[in-house]
Parts: sequence; C-alpha cells; structure tokens
Amino acid sequence: MQTLSSEVMRKIKEIEMYTQRLLSGCLAGDARSAQKGIGFEFDQLREYQPGDDVRFIDWRGSARSNSLLVKQYIEERSRTVLIVVDVSGSSFFSSDELLRNELFAQIGSMLSLVAHYGKDRAGLILFSDEIECYIPPAQGMLHVRNIMQTLFTHKPSGRQTNISAALQRILKVRRKDSIVFLLSDFISTDFEQQLRSVALLNELIAVRYLDINEKRLPAVGFITIEDIETGSAYLVDMRSAGATVLNQFLTERLENQNKLFRKYGINVLDVAGNKQFMSDIVKFFRRRMRY
Repeated sequence: MQTLSSEVMRKIKEIEMYTQRLLSGCLAGDARSAQKGIGFEFDQLREYQPGDDVRFIDWRGSARSNSLLVKQYIEERSRTVLIVVDVSGSSFFSSDELLRNELFAQIGSMLSLVAHYGKDRAGLILFSDEIECYIPPAQGMLHVRNIMQTLFTHKPSGRQTNISAALQRILKVRRKDSIVFLLSDFISTDFEQQLRSVALLNELIAVRYLDINEKRLPAVGFITIEDIETGSAYLVDMRSAGATVLNQFLTERLENQNKLFRKYGINVLDVAGNKQFMSDIVKFFRRRMRY
C-alpha cells in the first residue's frame, strides 16, 4: 500500500472523527429496515391481520391477552453505496479556499464512512475522460480507508471529462439496491441516455460543485480564460454587452443541468467550496437516507 504523507493522514483522521461525531445518533450503527419477517431482532407484538404468516403467531401471548397476536421482527439489510468522482482537469480549479478535487476527496471520504457506519458496502470509481480507478464495493474499515487514501492520493492520467464513460461503468457494477453518488461539475456533453439508464436501475444522487465563476462572471473588461482541460486560452470581452451574453450562457447551462436531473428524478446536492459542505451533507443524509 502507498506510503501516506503526514498531511494526508491528518486529513483522513480529521474526517473520521468529524464524521463520526456529526452522524452519531443519526446513522451510526443503525443498519435496520422496516421490512417484516424473519429477522435478527425482535420488534414488537401486534394483533394478527389477515395475510400474516401463521408461523409468527405468539400463542402464549395470544392466550394471555385473549386476542390473536403475532411477533414482528426488524430485518437487517445491507446496501451498496457507489461513490463516483470526477478527477478531470477541471477538478484542480477553484476560486474558494479548497480546490474541487480536495473538496470531492473529503466528500467521498465522508460518504464511504457513512456507508461503513450503516454496515453497507462502499465502492469507488474515479473518472476523467477514461476510468481512472475502480474499487469494488465491500465492507470494513480497512476497505474504507483504502477508498479514502485513493481519493486523496490518486494522480489522474486524463484531463478531460467523460461522464458517459463513468455512467457506463456504473451499469457494469450490477448491484441491486444501490445508491450512487456522482460527484462532478457536470460540464460535459452527450450523457443523457446513460444517465437515464443509471437512474432507472439505482438511486442516483448528483453531488455538484460549480465555482462561483462558473455561474456568473463580473463585467471587468477584457480577460483571458484558459480551458484547464484542454489548455486552450481565449480572450473574452467582459464589458457590459459581452458579460451579458456570457452570463446568459452560464445561466442556461445550469438551467439545462437542472432540467435534466428533474426529468429523470435525480436528487441534486449542491455544495460550496468551504467547510460548510460537511454540515450540508449531514443535513442531506438526515433528510434522504435515514436507515
């Protein structure tokens, strides 16, 4: 296994402690569902209802209460949490205190830890214009730490973004009852068909980080903009009229993303490039993923 720098080890330890503290009493250790049947934990006695399995009738309790009672159980279950992270060239850009790749590494680490606390399987896919890394879903703290180390130390070979390739790889995992977290800026083309297929087969959640300058640019005269994925540079007129045209394009791009997500019932978690994202994720879990 790769030797980690003291800085990466510190970050991993901080995230472990912070996540456990935030999620304590919310998700940690609670791997139960409300499914009824033979399970690992007794829940309660209740009155018999037509269609109940007669094998679960509590005859002694029924005799004492003079009514037919059945035993109800809580059944354990395990899900697959697949964390899919965009590590293309644009992930090394930000005007906030954290670069996008650092932000995604921290978010992916938190997601893998939550899966561990919920006794679920966690897997990882890193992608650029190709699949950079795949760690199959599994359980255990050593496995989760391997995911975290990979998130913080992987050096991508590709520069551009191919969300379609990532979605196609997700479809090959073929795990039932999966939750897929796709972390990206979603600035890519021609991935709607694959997005639809993944959303039909899994619970797909888009974790989106767009820098403030990817949403709106100020009217500051002529500026040079570099495409970090291709290295191409452009001189852009950001005087009043030019700023209006470009900002209209940025607004429409964001609106088109939102329409696409709504079309296929995909939940979106927008995060900012600061520490606030940690509490945003916890709030999201409490709202959407209570086990």
